[in-house]
Amino acid sequence: MKMIETFRSVVRFKEIELDPVTRRLSRAADINDLRRIAKRRLPRGVFDYIDGGAEDERTMTRNSAAFSDIEFRPRVLRDVTNIDTTTTVLGKSIPLPLQLAPTGFTRIAHSQGELAVARAAARAGIPYGLSTLSTRSIEEVAAVSDGPKWFQVYTWKDRGLVAEMLERAHVAGYEAIILTVDTAVLGRRERDVRRGYTLPPKIGLETIVDGAIHPGWTWDFLQGGAITFSNVQGRKGDGSTAISLAAYANSQFSQALSWNDIDWLRRQWDRPIVLKGIQTVADAKQAVAFGIEGIALSNHGGRQLDDAPSPISLVEPVAQEVGSEVDIFCDGGVRRGSDIVKAIALGATAVWIGRPYLYGLGAAGERGVDHVIEFYRSGLQRTMALTGVRAISEIDRDVVAWK
Repeated sequence: MKMIETFRSVVRFKEIELDPVTRRLSRAADINDLRRIAKRRLPRGVFDYIDGGAEDERTMTRNSAAFSDIEFRPRVLRDVTNIDTTTTVLGKSIPLPLQLAPTGFTRIAHSQGELAVARAAARAGIPYGLSTLSTRSIEEVAAVSDGPKWFQVYTWKDRGLVAEMLERAHVAGYEAIILTVDTAVLGRRERDVRRGYTLPPKIGLETIVDGAIHPGWTWDFLQGGAITFSNVQGRKGDGSTAISLAAYANSQFSQALSWNDIDWLRRQWDRPIVLKGIQTVADAKQAVAFGIEGIALSNHGGRQLDDAPSPISLVEPVAQEVGSEVDIFCDGGVRRGSDIVKAIALGATAVWIGRPYLYGLGAAGERGVDHVIEFYRSGLQRTMALTGVRAISEIDRDVVAWK
């Protein structure tokens, strides 16, 4: 009898969860778990397109690993009953220093694509950056999101197209634009080369077999409707299919992009401009000299130049030079709420994430994106409490040390 009482005192049977998405997410303790789930659910070529980096992928790996070079210096016996994660980005208050970065062709992970991501960001009150190469248009995203939205642009050869998109973003209420400056040419992504993968995917026998063994993704993909790069569809010469649109978009990248183009962009846009792809202190200072309001320290998630510097390694030297004059965003390798604290302690205004929310989208659709945002929010709060800080403004250089 005593043995039975002992057993009953410690054993609780887990309730059966009937919802498969809830079951899936309950097993995801961190971003790596979501990555594993997404890898299992997505066709191999699709997953590698999301997950892969340039060449030997050293930069992509280093982006995350570099955060482990930083340790905390916790203060104790602080009253951390109330933790305030509110901060200010480009002059506006947001509930936590996190932004969902622009990613192209988001519908490859889930049929709702950018709409799902935008809705999740709006619920959290954080900015969402919509890519020029999105599969949902500027207006479609604005229709489902009343949250802060930014629009990512390239200064393409067709300046009329760029000006047209900027006007549409302005009318739709986008608060800032993000100019990507590290794509003069596209990086060599060798996972895609090995698989013969193209964007959009060209159907062959291997693609059909891959789709057949991932029926959940295939059914969702086929139910989503025709895929196009919605923001450029209908332009002369672009064709009417995703494949022909991709060829058109790739032909528009300009190797002549220079600092002089910033002046042209400023004439088209009277709201804040953020440069994405700054990788040196010298270029950060140049951006400030041109009146840029924000800089994203970014190597394109390790997808462009292998052996480029990790964003977190740039935060402190850039902040020391221009931190009082511009908002600084750390874009790349952020995998936990604790990484947000580290970036802010070194001088960042906020951090951006891309792959993590695509893992969430691929693993569980829109609810997966919600899960990712909550993971970062709770991790940020917990790390702040454990390091003895109660507000974002209290996170300073004394909180961290380089190992």
